[in-house]
Amino acid sequence: MIYSEEYKEHIEYTFAAFCKVVLHNAAMSAYRDFGRKQKREVSLEYIISETPLEPFTTDTYFEQYDQPTVFVVKGKKFVVANKRLADALLKLTDHRRNVLFLYYFFGYTDAQIGKKYGRSRSTANYWKLAALKQLRKEMERLEHEEQETDTL
Repeated sequence: MIYSEEYKEHIEYTFAAFCKVVLHNAAMSAYRDFGRKQKREVSLEYIISETPLEPFTTDTYFEQYDQPTVFVVKGKKFVVANKRLADALLKLTDHRRNVLFLYYFFGYTDAQIGKKYGRSRSTANYWKLAALKQLRKEMERLEHEEQETDTL
């Protein structure tokens, strides 16, 4: 199909106008988002000038505690040095804890875990997901308890 020069020119102008509108809208959205972000943020210079102490943070994620918990699965020992994680793992049943260790530390697939327990792959996947869900809830509960004791 052969197009006339006028039609091609019309298409080019239409496309150029469309691009200008899109770029204008994107710029306006970015400008609006930047303004909203500025309203919520506080500059570091302001914080330093308002506080007499130097700003600092304490990272407790890698904090070690005196008695690390040792889990034994298939004759291998796993040391969990994080107290909150160890406490949450202890709340799981032995079966769920073993499924997690088999999957994450021994590299078993869901099919291999299912075969080991005489179940299907989907059942082993369900066990793994249920164990992770319970572990997450226990971790959140323990964190919430620690925050409550810190505020008292």
